[in-house]
Formats: sequence, structure tokens, C-alpha cells
Amino acid sequence: MIKIILSDIDGTFLTNDKHTPALHEKAIKAVVAKGLKFVFVSARMPEAIYPITDALGMAHTPLISYGGGLVLTEDEEIIFDKKIAAEDAKNILAEMKLGWQDISINFYAGRRWFVEAIDKNVQHEMDITGAVAELKSFDELLNENILPNKIMVICAPPTCREMEIELGKKFPALNVVRSAPHLLEVMDKSISKATGIEVLLNHYGFKLSEAIAFGDNYNDVEMLGYIPQSVVMANAPDAVKKLAFAVTDSNEDGGIYTYLVKIGVITP
Repeated sequence: MIKIILSDIDGTFLTNDKHTPALHEKAIKAVVAKGLKFVFVSARMPEAIYPITDALGMAHTPLISYGGGLVLTEDEEIIFDKKIAAEDAKNILAEMKLGWQDISINFYAGRRWFVEAIDKNVQHEMDITGAVAELKSFDELLNENILPNKIMVICAPPTCREMEIELGKKFPALNVVRSAPHLLEVMDKSISKATGIEVLLNHYGFKLSEAIAFGDNYNDVEMLGYIPQSVVMANAPDAVKKLAFAVTDSNEDGGIYTYLVKIGVITP
């Protein structure tokens, strides 16, 4: 019996223009009405997830943020919080600033988002997510022992590819990966969406067989491999589709709803 539904956000739950499709809203309402848990598992910060849950009337829901680096209960209690080590954070930030120009560096710590300048990229990110960035020197943050759960760089796709390769070689303790052609995300290597899910399932006493996970891209691979009933959207790359238990309709076509109806978790 399914008790918990886990879903990536961008490219999975939301449409390509960052809206909730009508069928996914219908799925949420049906899931909540049955007393099941629906949990977002995302690289986003909590303040970029809560506007989505609030709009859907899901005021009290657990969430897994920063790709598994921060896990919160429905009461917003932190049950897992993994930061990048101080030395690694200091060194990779210095390397980014020294090695590349025309990049926007974002420093995420818990439920706060820091930048050293609000440029057009940061403003666009604020517009998309509904979260608000704070201006502060990264050196000051580190001196105050405020460490990041995630560092994200917004830049041109060729730069993003280059940074992924170069920084990945220089910082083996960190997971340096592109989440989109123009987005580079850096987190501690020990975490993944799977580790975050494991923490949450253990906290609530759910079994793997009681969970379904939905994803669409390479940063969902660990999650898809961890949850036996893993489902990918039709818009996922072929290599990701091969790793999942099933393939459903695309994010644009309400694939989460389609699959949950198909297996009888909800009724049309």
C-alpha cells in the first residue's frame, strides 16, 4: 500500500514555464484527501518550495531540500542538515571568482539565500522561485561560521560545462554537477536525494515498498535507484528512463496524475 509520494519539482511536477498543471493540482488534492503524504524532493531551498505548497493548499508537508542536504518535517523541524565544510567552501568560492567572469554565485545556508550582487540572473531566479536573496559578503558569512548547504552558479552553458569539469577535479569531497545547462550546483558529496529520502522515511517509519518517486533528470538518478517503484516523466532523457521502474506522461501532460490513477492510488 502506497503511503508517501515523492516528487522532484522542475521538469517533473511543474511545467516548463514553472506552473502547476491542472492534473497535478488534481492529483495533490486527491492524495491529501486520502491522508497520504506528498513530499517535494528538490535542489531548491525551502523558501523556493513553500510558495508551491502554499499555492496548492499544502500548508503542512515535509520537504527535502538542497538535493537531500536539508530535510524538514511538516512542522518545519530540521531532521537533517548537511553543510559544505568551511575550508572547501572558502576554497571553491575563491576558485570560482579567480577562474571565471560573468558568473552569478549564490550561497544557500538553511533557509537563507545570500549573494554579493543582485544582477539580472539573481533577479530572474527570485522571480521564478519567489524566494528573496540577501546581500552579504561570502567572506563575512564564513567568518561568522555560516556555512552553505549549497553553492549555485548561474552562467552561460559553455562556462557551466567548463566549471563542472575543472571544479569537479579540484574538489573531490564535493558534488559539482549541472542541474540545467546554465546552472551549476555544489554540495557535499555524501548527500543525494536518496540519502534525504532515507532520513525522511526512517523518521516517519515508512518502508521503501510504501513509496513512489517521480523524477525527470540526472540529478534524480540516486532517488530513482533507491525507490523500487520509481517513475520518470516522458520528457526525461532516454538514459534516465532506462533506470526507472516505469515511464509516465510528461510534466506538461500531468504524468504524476496519470500514473497514480493507473495504479489505483487515486481515482479519476
